[in-house]
Amino acid sequence: MPENPITFMRAGFGRGFRRGIAFALGVFAYGMAFGLVADQAGFSPLQAFLFSLVVYSGSAQMATLSILAAGTSLTASILWSVVALILVMNARYVLFGATLRPWLGQLRPLKAYSTLYILGDGNWLMSLNAYENGERDAGFVLGSGMSPCLAWLAGTVAGSVLGGYAPNPRVLGLDFMLIAFSAAMMIGMFRQKSDWGVVAVAVVAALGVAWLGSPAWAPVIAGIAGGLVAWLRFSESETT
Repeated sequence: MPENPITFMRAGFGRGFRRGIAFALGVFAYGMAFGLVADQAGFSPLQAFLFSLVVYSGSAQMATLSILAAGTSLTASILWSVVALILVMNARYVLFGATLRPWLGQLRPLKAYSTLYILGDGNWLMSLNAYENGERDAGFVLGSGMSPCLAWLAGTVAGSVLGGYAPNPRVLGLDFMLIAFSAAMMIGMFRQKSDWGVVAVAVVAALGVAWLGSPAWAPVIAGIAGGLVAWLRFSESETT
């Protein structure tokens, strides 16, 4: 049980929203790149906006566009393949949701699930870091997710409208943005040298899964492996 009661207040939402703005700037740029690519794939601005609103996953949306842009006809089998692709590429959110249960598990379902709907990698890390530092207002999770979400939607529309040119996100280095952000946030969450052991196990697991040809599963397997090692280490410290 947490030391302080969990709340869901406007003040926490505001703190989270302001913290998410720094990450939202990069998300807007990546969303704009997606909008440009969507325009090339034949999406109207409204279709691109609805795609981003319903799926809200940059990596899965880009992967889906690559299938559609290849001229593949949208048959039932292709549609189910796209759905499966999105599910696999976002399977890590099962782990994300579990780690946020100390916060969201005490909220009403409407508040909890609406918060999870706009959960992203960046604000998930922000929220974990804030919780470690004593934040107990679950509105922070919603706020830190809202600013990147709005930026993603705005970027999608802007890129789709300005579809006269479509730079590749990798050429602009935008595909590395999330990796750099995640690394910076995780470094700030280290508490002791033994944490590096957890990271090492997760890295080896991720590289092994990617080498076997399943890079989409790498974050999931890495999270499970690292979490298991952390749990075993915690169990040992409790018994000594």
